[in-house]
Amino acid sequence: GTKKKTACPGLGLFYTILSAFLFSVASLFLKKIEDIHSVEVSAFRCVFQMAFVLPGLIYYKTGFLGPKGKRIFLFFRGFLGSTAMVLLYYAYQVMPLADATVITFTSPVFTSLLAWIFLKEKYSLWDLLFTLFAITGVVLIARPPFLFGSRVTGLEGSYSDHLKGTVAAIASTLSAASTIVILRKVGKSVHYFLSIWYYAVIGLIGCVIALFVLNEWRLPHCGKDRVFLILIGLLGLGGQIFLTKALQIEKAGPVSIMKTMDVVFAFILQVLFLNHLPTWWTVGGALCVVASSSGTAIRKWRHSVKKAKQREI
Repeated sequence: GTKKKTACPGLGLFYTILSAFLFSVASLFLKKIEDIHSVEVSAFRCVFQMAFVLPGLIYYKTGFLGPKGKRIFLFFRGFLGSTAMVLLYYAYQVMPLADATVITFTSPVFTSLLAWIFLKEKYSLWDLLFTLFAITGVVLIARPPFLFGSRVTGLEGSYSDHLKGTVAAIASTLSAASTIVILRKVGKSVHYFLSIWYYAVIGLIGCVIALFVLNEWRLPHCGKDRVFLILIGLLGLGGQIFLTKALQIEKAGPVSIMKTMDVVFAFILQVLFLNHLPTWWTVGGALCVVASSSGTAIRKWRHSVKKAKQREI
């Protein structure tokens, strides 16, 4: 008989680290781009997504619209997912890279809260504690003047931009959490490629409309920015591919915990290439958020393992 090929131990976690690195480098290039609106960058990213997904849709014969009963969910998945991308890119442009990255890591906590509200999933006191930890971390990063005084130090630009970026990052996180809840609702009845297709198509349509309304559509003036745009699309696509491969061969809990390397890479890249040292407030906020998201991931992981054992029995 043929021997079954043994999986390489730790390969899924390695893919997760590689995905985190690619996403972080893409965010760094986004910071380096000059005079290009975040909506236009998002439009280029959607084009790369469509180019990648289209052959998959043809190969797997999934169609372009999906099952009739699931189309409304796919539409909102695409709308909320692309909205989250635009808001996140805006946050990266107007606030420190590490600060925006840390805020996005509150997504698992908000996912648990929204799943409790809309999917009637269990929400325990531990989940409430992790939510409070995440909110504390965001407050330490945002540093509102009514708590920290009128002189807020260590910001990349003006406090007004910092506040706008914080609001955009939080809204992006809530949109991303809503997307995950919708994907849970849809389940495995819709192919993964079809979900990305809606995300890219609706995102591109929305970005093009927004660019015409804002009158912000313009090609980059220099070749460097054009290269950065292409690299952002390629790196974002590569990060998504490796994250998907990691989830295919490794449990979601360890992947979620290892994904906190995004924060580590963001801090390192910010110091090395943007010459911006994080404040102790940002470090404290990062520790709160990472602890919160890791705790949520560990709890979900243990719960899934427990349910799997009960099924075996």
